[in-house]
Amino acid sequence: MCWRVKAQPLHLVLLQVSLLLSLLSSFCCCTLSHSHPARSYYYNYGDDYYSANNNVIIGEEDNEVTGNYYQRYNDNNDNGDHDQLGLRNFMDDGMEQSDALAPSSSGYKIVSVDDYLGSNQDNADHNEAFAKAWKEACFTTGGVFLVPKNKEYKLRPMNFSGPCHAHFNIKILGSIKASEDISEYKPRTHWLVFENLRNFELEGGGTIDGKGHIWWQNSCKINKTKPCQHAPTALTFEGCKNFRVTELRMVNAQQMHLTFQRCANVRAFNLVIIAPGHSPNTDGIHISQTRNIHISNSLIKTGDDCISIVSGSKNIRATDITCGPGHGISIGSLGAGQSKAHVSNVWVNRARLSGTTNGVRIKTWQGGRGYAKNIIFQNILMQNVSNPIIIDQHYCDQQTPCQDMKSSVQVSNVLYKDIKGTSATDIAIKLDCNKGHRCRGIILQNVKLMNQQQQRAKADCHYVNLVHRGTVLPKCFRTT
Repeated sequence: MCWRVKAQPLHLVLLQVSLLLSLLSSFCCCTLSHSHPARSYYYNYGDDYYSANNNVIIGEEDNEVTGNYYQRYNDNNDNGDHDQLGLRNFMDDGMEQSDALAPSSSGYKIVSVDDYLGSNQDNADHNEAFAKAWKEACFTTGGVFLVPKNKEYKLRPMNFSGPCHAHFNIKILGSIKASEDISEYKPRTHWLVFENLRNFELEGGGTIDGKGHIWWQNSCKINKTKPCQHAPTALTFEGCKNFRVTELRMVNAQQMHLTFQRCANVRAFNLVIIAPGHSPNTDGIHISQTRNIHISNSLIKTGDDCISIVSGSKNIRATDITCGPGHGISIGSLGAGQSKAHVSNVWVNRARLSGTTNGVRIKTWQGGRGYAKNIIFQNILMQNVSNPIIIDQHYCDQQTPCQDMKSSVQVSNVLYKDIKGTSATDIAIKLDCNKGHRCRGIILQNVKLMNQQQQRAKADCHYVNLVHRGTVLPKCFRTT
């Protein structure tokens, strides 16, 4: 059953009076500023052109972010963590912008890895030179760790650890390539790790190449005779605060490309992340246990999620994202192994997805606990996307069938607004929620998704409390 706009109960009116103003006050007032120009990616879509930097998709009326959704929506299953004002106080917990970005009053000192290569610059690997240069730059006030441009360097797994002195920066202008000897990765979890750093900037211009083909051919998803094992994440930021990652190009990661783990107060923009569409588990950007992060103006083409957001993450903003091929933009998976998961305050605004196996997705395992709440997907263009809008509370990514369970991660307060394009599947909207924990506070507003022949697609919705606003095609006429 669907409620119509002209006959909404009071609590639904209140739902539509809170979240976006909270978003605006949180994101606009506290977001880091930067002086780098934003890149624009333009695409032809029928007779329209779409720019990732436009406020809305060309051809639609200007749907500015107004209204306030979900304010004081009291979710009784939040186990005490209500966060009732929604997306609030974004980056309000001590982002030291001046320390992170200002130059040292005593100047800066560039420390190049070439300073430690000696006469033989064609070493089998360059870990020793990188380690020595890092140590000097890290312990120098105003230190700049430099990977020079127009040069190639080969690295085995390596950690770049802090804390470092004030006004520390990293410049990767050359090409860093991974060792192709799998035996050198012990454990097989990470390649390059920046850990326990704060108030810094990593500026790209060069390329980080994970040489992933060596790993993909040994993946159980490619070769069913192989055992399923982890492969390294190419670049990880672990336990870092108050920093920016800019102008970075990454290709062919062993598994995930870029991970933010237990980080806070992050700006990542002008990123290019590329791997073949068949490469297994090569997520573009993975966000875990991280708060207050803004990803913008980035191109991501991989074999898995362009952006994945998992448990422990809150206050996540992604704007001007171009995605495809890949598995779309995902929240989850959450609740695997009957675990407790929490994700809240996510805003995906202005994205273009093309040829992906999913569009904007929330995926949870049966048997999990916790919540995914206060989420907005807005101003999104889909082109030939399978499952453009999907909530999958029966997610099962394992070789054996998953057992039916009554408990589930609670999905609530989700807005899909100003989304248009074409679906590669007959079902363009699939809201497959858990019977025991219905999805609540779901709004479809100004959504128009057609099939490849520009004919009406279908919607399949189960166990969801849903509101349609404006023009919605296709509609969920049956929500069980």
